[in-house]
Amino acid sequence: MARIIDGKGIAEDIHRELKEEAALLTQEGRAPGLAVVLVGNDPASETYVRSKERTARELGIFSKVIKKDAGTSKEELIELIKELNEDRRIDGILVQLPLPSHIDEKEIIEAIDPGKDVDGFHPVNTGRLFNSQKDIPRFEPCTPMGIMELLERQGIELEGKKAVVVGRSNIVGKPVACLLLEKNATVTICHSRTRDLAKETATADILVVAVGRAGFINGSMVKEGVVAIDVGINRVDGKLVGDLDFPSVEKKSSYITPVPGGVGPMTIAMLMKNTIKARKYHGV
Repeated sequence: MARIIDGKGIAEDIHRELKEEAALLTQEGRAPGLAVVLVGNDPASETYVRSKERTARELGIFSKVIKKDAGTSKEELIELIKELNEDRRIDGILVQLPLPSHIDEKEIIEAIDPGKDVDGFHPVNTGRLFNSQKDIPRFEPCTPMGIMELLERQGIELEGKKAVVVGRSNIVGKPVACLLLEKNATVTICHSRTRDLAKETATADILVVAVGRAGFINGSMVKEGVVAIDVGINRVDGKLVGDLDFPSVEKKSSYITPVPGGVGPMTIAMLMKNTIKARKYHGV
């Protein structure tokens, strides 16, 4: 039977570590600062923002939430970001996605100072990730970063292992593939045009699934001993479920993440970790 990777518990451990770091930085002269910008009134986005704000305050991070109405123009939003780029109290800037349809998300992300891009989506940071640049500050996307933290804290060896990533988004699939490569895994990325998906997933020692389709991968598609990481969040009959058919995949896994309580809690933990990293980078 698989060992359940307790993302919630691991995130709580990380929160305790970060709280100590934040306290030391505050004693040095300034608390780490995070600004979250919310445009419109999407209920899911509002929930995420409240959770981020609550966690930041619990950890001793200065939190500034700026809410703008759905009619806010691209130009107004870029002007706000420029102000936050110049604000010395703010180390990290996060613009909650999705944005209203009239605002180009790429332009907004590119307006953020790469040194404050704690979401890890700015082209400078994605370029540094793609080029495996570690000698200069870079910020990695929070969910892929959280996946890697889970694997590391479970002591799961990646070097030489076959990793299969199902999903090629810029938010999860592509960056987690880059991070796995950095750990010397052999990586295959699968997507909607992959021929014989089950043949590919059955080769995985490490399987990361991020497609947003409930129960998309079942036990017949994985091999014995697989480490199964489920990034999916789907609502079925009022319940949250992942992209894995949990009962059948669990039977063949050595480790598996549940939904909820697996990867999800790690995303906010990594946002806070990036914010503290940015505070160290910026200094007092």
